Amino acid sequence: MHEAATTWAEGRLGEQVLDVEPLVGGRTSTMLALTTASRSAVLRLMTQEPWRTHGPDLVAREREAQRELTGTGVPAPVSLAVDPDGEHCGVAAHLMTRLPGSRRDDLGPGHVGALARLVTGVHAVRPAQPFRPFQSWAWEAKWVVPTWTRHPRSWRRAFELLAGPAPDFEPTFLHRDLGHHNLLWTGDEITGVVDWVETSTGPAWLDAAHVATNLAVALGVPTALSFVREHAAVSGTAPERHWLVMDAVGFLPPPGRRGFFEDPPERDRLDSWLHHLVVGS
Repeated sequence: MHEAATTWAEGRLGEQVLDVEPLVGGRTSTMLALTTASRSAVLRLMTQEPWRTHGPDLVAREREAQRELTGTGVPAPVSLAVDPDGEHCGVAAHLMTRLPGSRRDDLGPGHVGALARLVTGVHAVRPAQPFRPFQSWAWEAKWVVPTWTRHPRSWRRAFELLAGPAPDFEPTFLHRDLGHHNLLWTGDEITGVVDWVETSTGPAWLDAAHVATNLAVALGVPTALSFVREHAAVSGTAPERHWLVMDAVGFLPPPGRRGFFEDPPERDRLDSWLHHLVVGS
């Protein structure tokens, strides 16, 4: 598959690919860094289910999002070509520019502030046509108190909250999978925001909530709270618990399946975050 995909990419780049390097961190796709004599590019191959099944829609959405982001100040890749049906690559594929920078997990206060400003910048984008309505990842099938929790009452209260009406919101352009894992840094500056396949329209605080949950799971509740405070200050809006809780519950796996975060320390941090959202706020 990679050989055919590389050949297709060469035709779109107009140059021979001299080096192919797998990129780490992708959960939904195989991500390849391609190097020619004059440039670097990234090739997304939708190889992982269930995303492979929805690959044509996902790569088309990512391409359209990147087109809308041109000239906005949000450092997103530039779309170069798509093979939505996998005619040439075997699976849905998206070729795009490679941005400078690298991922980092050691986020200090200054980095959290930069992340809050970036999120607000994403929400300021006004696409020519709205993207699809957001999808909740806190499906009702997930509303099962996890066996590993130290706070079963908090999870039950979270499910009760989600069973009630959602607050009104202003439809906003969302990345929808925004988190520190999808950022590239050069020094203390964010130089890349990647993975736009889930771009949607919905409540701004749902995007912010996803950033916060990812920070809580990776780095702990204090870092997540710091981000929530920073984002509230930068955006001039109050945190909205419904969306924060929805996102935290969305991190639970469906019954009978493993989730992305399954090691005990990560589960404990998710447990503490949900408990804080329900009881501590």
